[in-house]
Amino acid sequence: MTLYTRLLVYPEGDRQEIGHSLSFGAVVDLNGNPMVFPLPSSRMIAYRVSSIRTREKTGESITEYGLERLTEPELAEYT
Repeated sequence: MTLYTRLLVYPEGDRQEIGHSLSFGAVVDLNGNPMVFPLPSSRMIAYRVSSIRTREKTGESITEYGLERLTEPELAEYT
């Protein structure tokens, strides 16, 4: 039996476990949920998945999603 763990890794170094997979380049909210486009405003906190790393040990697989925060001008492209 293998335990699968998925973690968001924020730019500040904080980590949060999520229950779903993400793809590289996905734009997500604070909780790691994919954002729906077009966005209502560019004045919100959003992150882009900038790296994906998987570590496997006996009986455990840990996938870490590295996030980068999007700036307001970058978010304006999605409004």
